[in-house]
Amino acid sequence: MTMQLAQRRHIDAILNFADDHSSLGLPSGSEFIGRSWKRCINKYGLDPSQPRSARIVTQQTLKEHQDSVDEFLNVARAGVEQLYTNIANLGYVLLLTDHQGITVQYLGDRRYDQRLRKAGLYLGADWSEQYAGTCAVGTCIEEQQPLTCHRVDHFDASHINLTCTSAPILDPLGNLLAVLDISALDSPDAHSSQTFALHLTQLYARMIEDAYFLRRYRNQTIVRCDSSREFVQVNGQYLFAIDDDGCVEAANTAGRSLMLSPNSDNGAAPRPDLTSLFECELRDIWSIPYDHDDQVKAFRHCTSGITFFAALIQPRTRSPVSPPSEVLSADESVPELDALAADDPVMRRTLGLAKRLRNRDVGLLILGETGTGKEVLARAVHDSSHRSRRAFVAVNCAAIPESLIESELFGYVAGAFTGARPKGMRGMIQQADGGTLFLDEIGDMPLQLQTRLLRVLAEGEILPVGADSPVKVNCRVIAATHQDLAQLIERGAFRADLYYRLNGATLRLPALGERADRQHVINRVLMNLIAQGELPEVRIRADAMSALLAYDWPGNIRQLVNALAFAEATCDHGQITVNDLPEECLCDHAITATGSALVIEQDVSNPLLAALEKYQWNVSEVARSYGVSRPTIYRWMQRQGIETPRFLGKR
Repeated sequence: MTMQLAQRRHIDAILNFADDHSSLGLPSGSEFIGRSWKRCINKYGLDPSQPRSARIVTQQTLKEHQDSVDEFLNVARAGVEQLYTNIANLGYVLLLTDHQGITVQYLGDRRYDQRLRKAGLYLGADWSEQYAGTCAVGTCIEEQQPLTCHRVDHFDASHINLTCTSAPILDPLGNLLAVLDISALDSPDAHSSQTFALHLTQLYARMIEDAYFLRRYRNQTIVRCDSSREFVQVNGQYLFAIDDDGCVEAANTAGRSLMLSPNSDNGAAPRPDLTSLFECELRDIWSIPYDHDDQVKAFRHCTSGITFFAALIQPRTRSPVSPPSEVLSADESVPELDALAADDPVMRRTLGLAKRLRNRDVGLLILGETGTGKEVLARAVHDSSHRSRRAFVAVNCAAIPESLIESELFGYVAGAFTGARPKGMRGMIQQADGGTLFLDEIGDMPLQLQTRLLRVLAEGEILPVGADSPVKVNCRVIAATHQDLAQLIERGAFRADLYYRLNGATLRLPALGERADRQHVINRVLMNLIAQGELPEVRIRADAMSALLAYDWPGNIRQLVNALAFAEATCDHGQITVNDLPEECLCDHAITATGSALVIEQDVSNPLLAALEKYQWNVSEVARSYGVSRPTIYRWMQRQGIETPRFLGKR
């Protein structure tokens, strides 16, 4: 097809689109392109049958546009040159325009200067939609969205050989500052050929935007956040410039997206400070550089509940707002409690409250899923309190038979009932005198015993079974449950007055799968098992740790203990690898290994069966060929339903 014929057909397609206002004539079906074509016809009065030559502004006009964004151009230059280095060999040129569409910076192959200038891919070119029609730069300015204008997406028929991809660059207040564009004179017909170009342009636009943000607010404190702890220092997506009170003065595009409120009239109401954006206090922000060796701290977004990791960039021209001594003294160090968490926002708040209340005789109610470590927290509160020299007595209200729970809790006197001990027995409440009584699964306590327990809490005395007079007791009560006590109260299964007596303060434990400090928990649990003599010395290899961190742990820490015990039993040479983990921790994928290179396969039954047959069902040889342990091969066989032939047995 000749160029003239192609242009004629393109003009006809636009005119047909203008007549019926349908999207049938759109080459890519893009909403952006359709809206732009309509603007070109209805708003700008452009005629597709009258192509317009490229408009290059005068040197004086170009200088005026460049001067208006001089500071920005100084920051952007490094990113522009780096991007061009990556795309030059692919036939692209690079344009950086101001918010009006005037090209203020340009990089291209000088061998094609004449063709590029004629096409408008040149310094000083005007790519505003009002003049050039539908194009990547002009339409990006109007839509303020990254987009590709590929070949016949262009309004002007003289541009239908071009492919252009643009992304907006916004200033710290969200106003359009510039447009980054990469374009080529020729390209494949398929629109999908520019998918990578779009991603690359967006990436560098964000990098340039963030570099400009950091430059603009270099004299203020900046909080940098990311969903990854490992990358927040070098490539944190979310930037917030804050004042001494933690109020947000400006944010980059990603940061502003976290500040939007879905309940506002226009769907976007900015939150004024970080303590309302994240669930934290002001001292949590200023202590970021001092609480952990990597100078990173976890926060939870108050609207979405998503965990973000934050680093602090201190201003260059003045000293930090809070000196280290003030920050470090904000929270008292309590080793027994501090050991329970590293940097999870929910745990930080829970342990902070536990520290304040550990020496107060107010009731504590610990809430959390089964296996989250409620008893461990209760014991840590006891061990860090002034009651630590006296007994910590744990009672599982769900484990004691209902017929025995009264005597177990309150004790009994001699001869109280048939089978009783001759000298009677001190109940668990009395054993905890001076110390702490931990009532686990309090929601399972029978109603009649709830009444008696309420009397103990109110009067500070118990009446053993068969006794005539009460016995004074002084113990702190910490209760725990995984149930919703409010629902139990509504159903009449739990006394409201007992609930309010127990719940002087609530300590909430997050599920293991929700914690930002899962790696700390995994390492701590393993070290405790080793210290207690339940496991020998063993270490977790990086591939196994990655799998453990990716798993959602429905059974929480209790399941983690079992998984580590299983892995230690199946591992070789004191090192737990991914192949030694229980199958449920591998996200239902079989994992095979050759050397150190891991390959995840959805169905390994045929390869495994073939290997078994190749080595005549010698499992040791098969394990060596895969680079895994024998127990791992047996687990794979069991998972895939492969049975050893009866005449062989295990080898």
